[in-house]
Amino acid sequence: MRSSEHRTGLLTGRANRLHRAGIALAALVAVAGAGEPNAAAQQQPRGFAVERFYPSAPGGGWMVMDDLDLRGSLGGVIALSGGYARNPLRLAGPDAARRVDVISDQAFADVGVAMTYSRFRLYLNLASPLAVRGKSGTIGEAHLTAPSVSLGENPDTFSDVRLGFDARLLGDTRGPLRLGVGAQLIVPSAEREDYLTDGTWRAMGRVLFAGNLGLWTYAGQMGLHLRKLDDTSVPESPQGHELLFGIAAGPRFPSGPGERTVVVIGPELFGQTAARSMFGTSTTGAEALLTGRVEHTADDRSQVRFKLGTGGGLHPHFGAPVWRAVVAIEVSHCP
Repeated sequence: MRSSEHRTGLLTGRANRLHRAGIALAALVAVAGAGEPNAAAQQQPRGFAVERFYPSAPGGGWMVMDDLDLRGSLGGVIALSGGYARNPLRLAGPDAARRVDVISDQAFADVGVAMTYSRFRLYLNLASPLAVRGKSGTIGEAHLTAPSVSLGENPDTFSDVRLGFDARLLGDTRGPLRLGVGAQLIVPSAEREDYLTDGTWRAMGRVLFAGNLGLWTYAGQMGLHLRKLDDTSVPESPQGHELLFGIAAGPRFPSGPGERTVVVIGPELFGQTAARSMFGTSTTGAEALLTGRVEHTADDRSQVRFKLGTGGGLHPHFGAPVWRAVVAIEVSHCP
């Protein structure tokens, strides 16, 4: 009897211990399960380079496109430009009922210098953010913190630095068709939290074309943006490598003695799309600018060019703003 009672007691104790262990395990699972949504809700993307306006190389002619007017002996170009973009990063929830303007205002100044020789150009672009601000908010499981960058309160001297090289391979500088290639190396030099950089090195390769047809001039590009950053889970964020595209065209109006002053007015259409999901609704941004420029050639060696453009997003997603305004001035000299 004692042996039987002893065995019964042991079994009962083991059952109690197993029961208590089961309760503890269930509690741990419940706590972990309850913690997962909270962790997801607290997901905070670090930011990325929002700016999609890549000014043409100093001396490139158009605001974004390049007219491939490369010639002469060793020369140089200095370019100063500035711009403002409204709502370049507006995020919408899954039901599109909730919107957060993570970046509502973005203003930049850009300094570019270039060295030219014959058919080649080597250049450097330094962009400085004047103001980047917006409103923080939560979309889905992502909580996005808006940047607050200004010259007075939180200056960030430079955003990503661009080093570029262009070459005209075929065609005359005044001919109906010019073909060239261009490459850019983008060096990270800002803070991701300010939406000024991806925090990684990037590169662009482009095929360039341009030409003059009577009083008309045109330029365009096709290229690939090598971009490592992939934030697919966050709306309007980069999704890896991108295809670049663009076209510009307009009439030329020569005037003045010797027709040394030329006015060009025309639209520029440009944008990008994620390479793995090309031209998808949420992976493509496209915008258009109506641009005008006045260029005056003092002699055969020196030229001053003033440019102005305004427009907005044809498809205001993926970093394309609702509207944009840009202005630039260039001075070039070729001995």
